Amino acid sequence: TFTPKLILLDISDINCIQDVANEILSCYGCVDILVNNASMKVKGAVQSISLELDKKIMDANYFGPVTLTKALLPNMISRKTGQVVLINSIQGKIGVPFRAAYAASKHAAVGFFDCLRAEMEEFGICVSTVSPTFICSYHRQSASGNWEALIWK
Repeated sequence: TFTPKLILLDISDINCIQDVANEILSCYGCVDILVNNASMKVKGAVQSISLELDKKIMDANYFGPVTLTKALLPNMISRKTGQVVLINSIQGKIGVPFRAAYAASKHAAVGFFDCLRAEMEEFGICVSTVSPTFICSYHRQSASGNWEALIWK
């Protein structure tokens, strides 16, 4: 019988990702499908968001998935099979006010995974990017002049 092992990973802590990838490969031997689905966002005007927070968003949304993918890719390449999926955001294609750090990290991820897709074709590795549109996860009241609430109308 197969008993899955729980392996925890903080995708924003890029220093531990290689160790976690090694643990995954040691435990399971390979990864057939990697789904990069972690994300972090912040809302605020560019001038009010610290550079430190910008970097944390970039670590979680760009460097995290890139580092994990790079750690697992050699195994997929050697087997000439695998699939890498990036669950991204429509904000990786369009900018939205008060989401500059988030949108920048998502734009960067799209660029990286688009290039990776072309490079991995010769190895039989499929690279996909999913960019969901805006999702309302809670009820919003539309107020006059509230552009964000008006999106959901």
